[in-house]
Amino acid sequence: MVNTNDALKEKYNSLKANLDERGLRLCAAADARFMGRGGVSSVARASGISRTTIHAGLKDLDGEAHVNKIRRAGAGRKSLAETDPGILLSLKKLIDPATRGDPESPLCWTSKSTTKLAQELTAMGHCVSQRSVWNMLNELGYSMQSNRKSNEGSNHPDRDAQFQFIADNVATFLEAGLPAISVDTKKKELIGNYTTLGKVAPYGVYDIAQNKGWVNVGISKDTAEFAVESIRRWWYAMGCAIYANADRLLITADGGGSNGSRVRLWKIKLQELANELNKTILVRHFPPGTSKWNKIEHRMFCHITENWRARPLISREVVVQLIGATTTAAGLEIKAVLDKSSYQTGIKVSDEEIQNISLFREEFHGEWNYEIRPNADARLNSL
Repeated sequence: MVNTNDALKEKYNSLKANLDERGLRLCAAADARFMGRGGVSSVARASGISRTTIHAGLKDLDGEAHVNKIRRAGAGRKSLAETDPGILLSLKKLIDPATRGDPESPLCWTSKSTTKLAQELTAMGHCVSQRSVWNMLNELGYSMQSNRKSNEGSNHPDRDAQFQFIADNVATFLEAGLPAISVDTKKKELIGNYTTLGKVAPYGVYDIAQNKGWVNVGISKDTAEFAVESIRRWWYAMGCAIYANADRLLITADGGGSNGSRVRLWKIKLQELANELNKTILVRHFPPGTSKWNKIEHRMFCHITENWRARPLISREVVVQLIGATTTAAGLEIKAVLDKSSYQTGIKVSDEEIQNISLFREEFHGEWNYEIRPNADARLNSL
């Protein structure tokens, strides 16, 4: 199945060499009208033609403009990215902590309004309007429309503060050359003859600095033990070669699921991993209902979904192959393996076991932000 966006890009790359400005404008307008709602944005992303120009083309089609007017090549106002080269970088820094992704779509969303972003950019010394911010977000692949959960964490007063706290922590780790990973379980997928093969649970680990991912494709239950085992396998397969001298590991994760902030077994297994690696593990959970802001969602999972869309998942091996074949223009690389281990559900963790964890909570929302250090016995054994 041909990707519509890619097909449009190829179409307009061919047309630009053969059509004048008016012809290209009319073609883009006709495509946008044919596509219906959202067509202008889709064509603008694919063709590189501004939304303003496409709307002008729509007026041309309706006979509302001077249809014989042709702009000479290279004419028109230069883009802000050309006149102010640093503005895109500034914009990316502002929206990064508040970026939301959908694992079913390569588009991203930001929780910040274009008006607020324009004000912040102006305060940073950039001369920009709200409309221009909208256009730049469109060029960066962001959408201003999304289907919103009923309460995507919006009721919690510290939601945005937690986003910023996570972003600051990640930035500190990246600047120090330390590992910062985003983890989550992708939506379970039915495989082949469901009655025989059942479902697979792909648990992903995304290395934020390296833009590389690891997916542990489980055939058993999505448990806390499975989640930590996936992180362990990432470390030995990819992480240790890059971060051999690191003494700390930062994990950003959802607030629920197998790696949830209230899951006792998650903390027990992280303690075991901290002891094994002799490293302090810092965990930062996203507030309830805000899982789509986790980096792995819009940096990795959406591209995996796009890569295997309309392809039959006839076997577990095919799933592993398709995940491993996922790449992006930004250089994303993913390794995937099949985990045939069986993970038991319903494991109980006693209060005594919890008390033996070397867990230290941050002052700011310690239920979401904490670190687990190697216990004394583990440190002595490593000497």
